[in-house]
Amino acid sequence: MRGEAAQPVQAWVDYFRDLGIHDFYRPGGPAPLAGDEALEAAATPAAMAPLDLAPLPGPAPVPAASMPDRAAALLAIRNDIGDCTRCPLAYAGRRKIVFGDGSPTARLMFVGEGPGADEDAQGVPFVGKAGQLLNNMIAAMGLARAEVYIANIVKCRPPNNRVPEPVEANTCSQFLLRQIDVVGPEVIVALGATAATYLLGVKQSLGSLRGRWHACRGAKLAVTYHPAFLLRDPSQKAEAWKDLRMVMGELGLKPPARG
Repeated sequence: MRGEAAQPVQAWVDYFRDLGIHDFYRPGGPAPLAGDEALEAAATPAAMAPLDLAPLPGPAPVPAASMPDRAAALLAIRNDIGDCTRCPLAYAGRRKIVFGDGSPTARLMFVGEGPGADEDAQGVPFVGKAGQLLNNMIAAMGLARAEVYIANIVKCRPPNNRVPEPVEANTCSQFLLRQIDVVGPEVIVALGATAATYLLGVKQSLGSLRGRWHACRGAKLAVTYHPAFLLRDPSQKAEAWKDLRMVMGELGLKPPARG
């Protein structure tokens, strides 16, 4: 197997090896495949699935109406995470686990990539400069931060703010999926390419994903730029506003009156 197509398969093989699983079975096949043989089997047209970098499927979405106390349900997920040591990020200088922030009954949810230095220090997502810009974006939509829910693909800061490795994102995303199920948002906004990749299970350019609706855990999902990118390239703020206007139209929101 060659090229980029091999990378996600190799990441899964490495992940399962770390769990102590070394034999891989071709669906319907009589014999186990191990290591490189599994990669070659996955490369054949009969076994090749669409590129999938999303986490292992979590529990089926639970209707929000069956959640008598969503805040308590979110707390139960946080307690389940505990002082997490499930992936290497636990040993990479993490200070605090950054779980989520906002209304447990939010109609709108924002998902970013991972915590930065400020978030790692405070244990709250999007509180640094990128968070201040996100707050402004939310206010421009006619909402308060407390009315939305905010989380990340990974809940521990990657060293030097690097992109999370597939094993890290796939290990952590199970908790994000549960958060989505509890909150039950109508719309999710994926902030940046990493969030879009793991929420949608496809790796495509941000430009090809923007401007149209996707599906995620029973919600409509829109893709836009990460606030940190907009700080580096303010010229793209107008494009991000187009994405947010699409979301506002879906939710029936209007920007606050000026003056």
